[in-house]
Amino acid sequence: MVFFMALATRESDAASIAAFRAGMRERGHVEGRSYVLFERYAAGDVPGAERALRDQSASPPAVFLAPGPAAARIILRVHKSVPVVTVGLHPQGGQSDLFASLARPGGMVTGVSNFGEQLAAKRVQLLAEAMPKLRTVGVLHNAVDPVFRRWGEETEGEIRSQGFAAERLEIHSTAVDALAQTLRRARARGVDAIVVVRDFLTASLYQPIAQLSRELGVPVIAEERRYVDAGALMSYGASDQALFAQAAGFVHRILAGAVPADMPVQLPTRFELVINLNTAKALGLKIPRSMLLLADEVIQ
Repeated sequence: MVFFMALATRESDAASIAAFRAGMRERGHVEGRSYVLFERYAAGDVPGAERALRDQSASPPAVFLAPGPAAARIILRVHKSVPVVTVGLHPQGGQSDLFASLARPGGMVTGVSNFGEQLAAKRVQLLAEAMPKLRTVGVLHNAVDPVFRRWGEETEGEIRSQGFAAERLEIHSTAVDALAQTLRRARARGVDAIVVVRDFLTASLYQPIAQLSRELGVPVIAEERRYVDAGALMSYGASDQALFAQAAGFVHRILAGAVPADMPVQLPTRFELVINLNTAKALGLKIPRSMLLLADEVIQ
């Protein structure tokens, strides 16, 4: 059995898990025959996720699939001897408790990196190109998990290093009302645009983040294109679906007997820029032609 333990919602991970299933089919697997996929979605309830894992402790799966480092850490607290394939591993430091190095993970965790906040500088540059009068950039991030709080700090540092003012916008739950208050306060304090840090709370809230920010007239750039599909201005990052298709390769090898300690963490080789031109018009922004030509997709 493959156990997918997600801290976000079923809806937010639907396309990713579909890509994983497709990746397994490409490798000759038939769901229900060569493997069984069990899915659990915590919708931001971290203690609930740990309880679900403990309920599973009597009959652990062959491998866990985790959509990020926070889920991987919870899995390891309960199941220390079961392989964990993780999407979104940080490509530099800060996760030594998960893996020793990219080339030789050395433990029970391996998977793929999305480069995450290593691309924060590029996202800020894209905002600046689209918004010549940009002055203050907000960083929307999970303030509950220390890893994502640190990613928020990294993004804030990148913004300041490029000469812009930065303001951290912390979220502590999946409550839409609390998110709306945070965004309204940011707008009132003069935040011109927002960079969204990828984490399980922002993933659960991707639709209200995109819709509320557009209603408030605040451009948003995120890592994943689902935000743009929901109405955000832009996204720049590795394709989440491509990463989960890669993760299927790790699961395939582990089911065949490979061990995570000897399976190098893979880095993405392609990043996509998606622009919602309809949102740009609604926000009164004129996207430079040079950006439109560079975009992998422009949503009209």
